[in-house]
Amino acid sequence: MSTSSGHHDFEQSSVDESQKRSFWSMFVIMMGFTFFSASMWVGLTLANGLTAGRFFWAVMAGNLILGVYTALLAYPAAKTGLSVHLLSRYSFGTFGSDIPSTVLAVTQIGWFGVGVAMFSIPTTVWLNDASFLQGTWFATGPEISPWGVTAPLHAHLLWSITIVAGIAMTSSAYFGIKALHIISLVAVPAIAVLGGWSAIQALFFDKPEFILEHNPTLAATLAASGDTIRSGWDALAGHVPGTDPKTGASLAIGMVSAISLGIGSFVSGGSCTPDFTRFAKNAKIAVCTTVLAFFIGNSLMFFFGGAAAMVYDKNDISEVLKIQGLLLPAIIVLGLNIWTTNDNALYTSGLGLSNIVRLPKRYMVLLNGLVGTLAGLWLYDNFCGWLNILNTFIPPCGAILITDFFLVNKRKYPTMEDKRFVAVSPPAVVAWALGSVVALAGFNKFGLGDLAPFLMKGIPAINGMVVAALVYLGLSAVCPCTRKCKCADGACAAK
Repeated sequence: MSTSSGHHDFEQSSVDESQKRSFWSMFVIMMGFTFFSASMWVGLTLANGLTAGRFFWAVMAGNLILGVYTALLAYPAAKTGLSVHLLSRYSFGTFGSDIPSTVLAVTQIGWFGVGVAMFSIPTTVWLNDASFLQGTWFATGPEISPWGVTAPLHAHLLWSITIVAGIAMTSSAYFGIKALHIISLVAVPAIAVLGGWSAIQALFFDKPEFILEHNPTLAATLAASGDTIRSGWDALAGHVPGTDPKTGASLAIGMVSAISLGIGSFVSGGSCTPDFTRFAKNAKIAVCTTVLAFFIGNSLMFFFGGAAAMVYDKNDISEVLKIQGLLLPAIIVLGLNIWTTNDNALYTSGLGLSNIVRLPKRYMVLLNGLVGTLAGLWLYDNFCGWLNILNTFIPPCGAILITDFFLVNKRKYPTMEDKRFVAVSPPAVVAWALGSVVALAGFNKFGLGDLAPFLMKGIPAINGMVVAALVYLGLSAVCPCTRKCKCADGACAAK
């Protein structure tokens, strides 16, 4: 395999064998990737819209689908040593690969921004009324109320913390995979302890009167019925979908929407799995660490966010942790945790833009960090809408990569040096476009669902993947441009 010159991110080549990593090293990196605080926020969103039983099954179903999807992407990456952006050249073509690279890069920049806001908002909640800030520039000027936060926050303070956090997270992402591994070694066990303790405290140790004090909806229900609770478990069992604190609208969601939200929470990051598993020593390590990370790690983060939220009937993680007296340690631990996943987001988005503009990844990381930081608060306020966008354009890309490797090329890719890539592969572009339209119709975007109501059935992300895979498989059988090509000009001839 070829090596990179002077920088070990291999953005334009396969990973050198000397840089491949063991099971435990990959396990730490992948758990650091999936132990993301945003998953706690998705868990909270699901908890507010579902009963406890439906919450459990929605989380399990969503992460099982994610685990299978990401494992199928992890395998070819480990076999070839290539990032998702370089792998996409085999199916989309040299310039056609700009489509998945652009979609993935933009969404990962968005996730970075959401992550920065998830750190800056709880920190601002903690400092907002601090006496030492009163009368300073930070505590004067306009106030804003981000989604889920009931009390207004000082805008100067919030933006200052957001910018500082964005700069800090961008700086470490600049150094690549080794920095990700080091930060993950600290952040993964820390978030596991914090999230686990928050859930255990809510379910087993908080007294009933304390729970009812902070859950007036449950208190009113029990007062009307004459029932009581003995612990957080009883509050969890009796949980019903809540209401938006600002509008009073019901937060109830259906199972299809819930599973789609779970898939959307990490379908963007999951599609970038090859960017990390290409460093695995073999395909078995890549697949095992990926499945464990997504099915177990990501599910735990959902439960960490959802369990306490259902007990206290709150719409924001920072409020839950504040009630439990865990806000200060949470700021530290969640900050570390967000740092790891945000570095992963910048790392993969940097690889994506590097594939497009052919510049070193480290320069793209700096640009992406700037954009994500400035857009972070807006993205946070439009969180669920952002996930629905991810659910439309990204899964079809992954489905095409999987279909091309396993079915069209029978798990055998020539090396990049031996392969003559076409500029653009029409079958891949057409399949991606149709798969995205089907997924969009599932959410009834732009009225597409009204035109074809049958497309609104099932899970939009899965529908889009199936359509993209079938269309690509059918077109690749008849279109010569998808076949192996060794001629000098890159044009393929049917054999």
